Amino acid sequence: MSEATGPAAALCICGLAAEAKIARAAGFSVVIGAGNRGRTEALVESGVREANCLISFGIAGALMPELRAGDVVISTDVIGASRRWWAERQFRLRIADLARGIGAREGPVLGAQAILATAAEKSRARSETGALAVDLESDVVARIATSAGIPFVVLRTIADPAHRDLPAAALIPLSENGTPRRARVLASVLRRPRQLGSLIELARESRTALAALAEPARALYGLLVAA
Repeated sequence: MSEATGPAAALCICGLAAEAKIARAAGFSVVIGAGNRGRTEALVESGVREANCLISFGIAGALMPELRAGDVVISTDVIGASRRWWAERQFRLRIADLARGIGAREGPVLGAQAILATAAEKSRARSETGALAVDLESDVVARIATSAGIPFVVLRTIADPAHRDLPAAALIPLSENGTPRRARVLASVLRRPRQLGSLIELARESRTALAALAEPARALYGLLVAA
C-alpha cells in the first residue's frame, strides 16, 4: 500500500506500520513490506514508477558495537548478498551534509536476507561487511532504485544493539499491515516465559528508536523537496 501525502515524489519503504506512520507525518509516500522480501520487492517495483527517490526507512539492528538505541544512521552505501550499491556522487554529498547537520552516523548498511537474531551473527556480519547496521529492506531499495536510474538513501534508527540476542517472540513474522501478531507473541511468551525480560527491553528500545526517527524524517523531506 502506498499513500501520497506531499509534493515530494520520494517513496519510503518500511517494514512496520509504526515506521510508516512517522514517514507519512513527515510528508512522504509509503509502502509497507512487513518484513516479507517478496512483498517488499513487488510493492517497490510498482511504486518506483512514480518516484524520484527511494528511501529505506525505519528502525534497524546495530552491527557496530558503539551504536545504541535511538542513534541515527544515514547511508547512500548499501551492501547486499552479492553486490554493493552507491548512490550518485552529488546526491551522496548532499546526504553527507544532512548527516552532519543532524548528528547522524554515516556509513554502509547491510540489507540482509533474514533477521540477524544473535550477537554472534551480527558480529560476523560486521567483520565480513564493515556495515554499521542491518535491516531487511535496504538492498531491495538500492537495487530497484539503481535499476530505475533514481537515487536512494537509507534513514534508520537503532532499536537492536549489536550485543543483544533477540528473543524468539521478536522473530515472529508481522501481519501484512506491518503490525505484530499479538496472539502469536503472547503464545511464544507463555511457552518460553524467560524471554519476557528481553522482550520488554527490546520493546523499550524500539520505542526509543521510533521516537528518534521523526526529526531526521522531517529534515530529509525538507532536503528532497528543496532539490
